[in-house]
Amino acid sequence: MTRVLYPGSFDPVHNGHVEMVETSARLFDEVVVAALINPSKGDGLFDLDERMGLLDDCFDHLPNVSTTSFGGLVVDLAREVGADFIIKGLRAVSDFESELQMAQMNSAISGVETLFIPTASRRSFLASRLIREVARLGGDVSTMVPDSVSRRMADRFTS
Repeated sequence: MTRVLYPGSFDPVHNGHVEMVETSARLFDEVVVAALINPSKGDGLFDLDERMGLLDDCFDHLPNVSTTSFGGLVVDLAREVGADFIIKGLRAVSDFESELQMAQMNSAISGVETLFIPTASRRSFLASRLIREVARLGGDVSTMVPDSVSRRMADRFTS
């Protein structure tokens, strides 16, 4: 049985993330999606409890996907959940450069390897940071995020 860990801030979870999890759920026996507390990303849109609820909602149709949260090293979480690999999505060459460095560091300190999965080109522009910015300024991001996330964002920015 192969279990993989998909870590991220998921603030908010978007359709590129959903694609990654659905692809991984087809490729691997188990997928653990982990919402990480990342102080370097500053103030987020949703707090951890909200993000966990949205992740659970977005992936409840996939029986081999579970969710968790974590605030330490990704490799420690990978060991804790028994992950065989960490998976990361690649949208562009710039993603590869930063993700490769993290993958090499993770391997050096723990032996846990990272697998890269390219996103579909129609979603390669999606980034949580950009989605938050567009939504804060009144733009429509409803086609970029799952319905439950779109509703939650609409509530957040219209109240």
